[in-house]
Amino acid sequence: MLKIFFGELEADNYIYNPDIFFNNTYEDEWITDETTVQMVEEIDKSTVAGARVIDSPFLGSIPVERLSGGVKTLILMNNDDEHIFNASACGDNCSGWILKIASKKDLTIRLGYLMDFGKEAFDIEIVNTGKIVHSQKELVLEVLDNKLI
Repeated sequence: MLKIFFGELEADNYIYNPDIFFNNTYEDEWITDETTVQMVEEIDKSTVAGARVIDSPFLGSIPVERLSGGVKTLILMNNDDEHIFNASACGDNCSGWILKIASKKDLTIRLGYLMDFGKEAFDIEIVNTGKIVHSQKELVLEVLDNKLI
């Protein structure tokens, strides 16, 4: 299940800047994993050529460290169960992947904005209030009514 904390988070396992954290902690096998390959194709419109090389139609062959902050954060969410990541590094185009990752395991993230999770029903727990919401409208109302951002 996806759990979201809105606002400023103080926790020892919270990673505010997942981009830098990724660059210093990722493992080669994370990059060649089929889920990562799909995320890179969908979000960055690029191809994983190997554990350390990405083929970008815009930039040519680039190192993994040049992936977008959103993809890096998704890769961390998928592979690191010990940390809470700042999902504000992700755009709305990452929301479907966040829901997919959370359908396989418990995932807690931090957001500083109202991400659009789409029109389909979902189950998201708002950590700040303990309420579980099932639609984008419920999410927006819970966040705004409680002044979470």
